[in-house]
Amino acid sequence: MTEQLTHHPGTAAVVLAAGRGTRFRSATPKVLHPAAGRTLLGHVLGALAPLGLERVLVVVSPDGADVEAEVATWDARMERPVTTVVQPEQRGTGDALDVALQALPDDVTRVLVLPGDTPLLRPETLAALLALDVQLPLGMLTTVLDEPDGYGRVLRDADGAVVGIVEHRDADAAQRRITEVNAGMYVLDRAVVQPLVAALRSDNAQGERYLTDVVAALAGSGPGAGAVAAPAAEVAGVNDRVQLAAAAAVLRRRHVDQLMRSGVSIIDPSHTYVDVDVTVGAETVLLPGTILEGATSIGSDAVIGPSSHLTDCTVGDGAIVHSTRADGAIIGGGADVGPFAHLRQGTRIEACARVGAFVQTKNATIGAGAKLPHLAYVGDADVGAGANVACGVVTVNYDGRDKHRTSIGEGAFVGCGTMLVAPVTIGDRAFVGAGSTITEDVPADALAIARARQVTKEGRAAGRLG
Repeated sequence: MTEQLTHHPGTAAVVLAAGRGTRFRSATPKVLHPAAGRTLLGHVLGALAPLGLERVLVVVSPDGADVEAEVATWDARMERPVTTVVQPEQRGTGDALDVALQALPDDVTRVLVLPGDTPLLRPETLAALLALDVQLPLGMLTTVLDEPDGYGRVLRDADGAVVGIVEHRDADAAQRRITEVNAGMYVLDRAVVQPLVAALRSDNAQGERYLTDVVAALAGSGPGAGAVAAPAAEVAGVNDRVQLAAAAAVLRRRHVDQLMRSGVSIIDPSHTYVDVDVTVGAETVLLPGTILEGATSIGSDAVIGPSSHLTDCTVGDGAIVHSTRADGAIIGGGADVGPFAHLRQGTRIEACARVGAFVQTKNATIGAGAKLPHLAYVGDADVGAGANVACGVVTVNYDGRDKHRTSIGEGAFVGCGTMLVAPVTIGDRAFVGAGSTITEDVPADALAIARARQVTKEGRAAGRLG
């Protein structure tokens, strides 16, 4: 996780994530749509991680089991409790916060409130909001938009103090000309604000309990709300797939820029796609068309690409991975993979091994210095250090019902076009002749040839080719 910026004892965060996001036209809840390797909700929780909060509470809908599952992964990942509470009916942001405040333990005295669909939030911006005077009952983030349609307008008095927020649907013509808008992110004094939230009414155009009505209530009863200006792009919510793609592009570019500043060479950042949780060591080169996803980790002095697509992979120092698709693979230091290799789940390539063009591996370990130069399938297999598996070799691992394993010993040689029918073991330094179909174990240092003897019929081909 990101390095902790500060510590806020007695402060919790509430993330509002009960909405379904109808504009996505998807059965998946809006906050679970992915952008640059995390869900929208995951990005918000990631921004909260370094703030030193006591706990995080996510408000979900009654059918939000999938959101609860996402929250559970962050509960395991963060150093503080991350839990959920169900909002029985979707009656607005004020209602959602009311449910959350009732669920928080009594020792929480200050609450940070965020929507769950704002993936571009930075921890530093939230830290600035938390740094507002703790004597203020409520602080909020605002921003200025050239086209503020659809957003709640921030109302200020003649002295510039915030006195209210009016939703776009409820605003009159003069209020709609205001360009300062509410970002929907707050920090509040629980003792002061919770009774006001409990008293919120729903007599408005949407028939919802607006959290924004608390601002006006505070302005009429003493110290009002404080405000912190934030960049418009950072606080923007994601409401459809167009905005999702735009947000993902920003997130990837941020991460790519950070990698380059840390010593990674990225030849064409606009055509290199790196998820935000991917790590890359110094002096590594990422070539155009490279896609690095999930929990992928690349060591130092490696070369990845062009056009390599790695998901949840580990690549060691000095490895070369050219035009390769890999999923869940471990590639050792100094290994040379590709072009056009396919490394499936369970592949482990040890140091300085070679896996060449049009080789597919699955659930296989390729020993140090071993070679699979081209056009081979090695699945459910162990290839010993220094072995050579030649062109066209197939480990025949499936009998139509069960998978079986092949073992190729250290320093063994398997000739071109050989079928190894598992379960079978090729001993250390054994030699298998090209074109063989091996169904029995081959002892160490043995020569095995398993093919029909050639028969030549003189003159029998005459006239057959023309």
